[in-house]
Amino acid sequence: MSYQTLEVSRRGRVGWLVFNRPEVRNAMNNAMRDELRRAWTELAQDPEVRVIVNAANGKSFQTGADVMELATDGIGMERYRESVEAWDLGFTSWQLGIDKPVIAAVNGVCAGGGLHFVADADIVLAASDASFTDPHVSVGQVSAIETIALMRKMPAEAVFRMALVGRYERMGAARALELGLVSEVVDPPERLHEAAQELAEKIARNSPAALAATKRALWGALEHGLTDACRAGAAELTGLWGHPDQAEGPAAFAEKREPRWKTD
Repeated sequence: MSYQTLEVSRRGRVGWLVFNRPEVRNAMNNAMRDELRRAWTELAQDPEVRVIVNAANGKSFQTGADVMELATDGIGMERYRESVEAWDLGFTSWQLGIDKPVIAAVNGVCAGGGLHFVADADIVLAASDASFTDPHVSVGQVSAIETIALMRKMPAEAVFRMALVGRYERMGAARALELGLVSEVVDPPERLHEAAQELAEKIARNSPAALAATKRALWGALEHGLTDACRAGAAELTGLWGHPDQAEGPAAFAEKREPRWKTD
């Protein structure tokens, strides 16, 4: 597929979904919103792709809704009313129910709606020059969905501070690491994409079926209470019993070779 606002590529078993509107700090206009659904789906359905990296071209990662478009097109946020009220957003991997592992590689500024992609990734890497801010209330908008999702990853007070202070404060990469918003800070920043590819390749060495079931179980635990989450996780666990990878893993270990996982 071809895209106007994104770059979609494959590097071995790693799929890359890259924001590509660097001239406007990768702000998400209506075209990008539509293309994201197609791009995530394309990579999710590609049998050669085992891990997806979400990254960006330019000096910023993602700065949320294109405010210039909202201010000048005569439609504004109303264009999104139907999809939001129907809870049919579809521009992040979590919203689309994708069970392949997703790494977000954040460089520069991640602001507002850009936080969706951090909250909804499985693992987040940040360049040492990355910063995070939520300017919703500073432009008359409600901070809700992405900051609610962030409470799964970091302390509530830190989320409140980000949401209520708005554009008047940014959280640096080191602080984001302390709070658990990201799992690694990459320095120098120019190594960010290389580090993301290296991590993705490590993950891609594992059983695709086991990765998908594990991701479903862990994300499901965020949706349910402890007992229900463990019951659902147990179903994912036993559901994989009898899969060819269950025999291939021990065999490869015993024979001291790389596993040959079943990919379909």
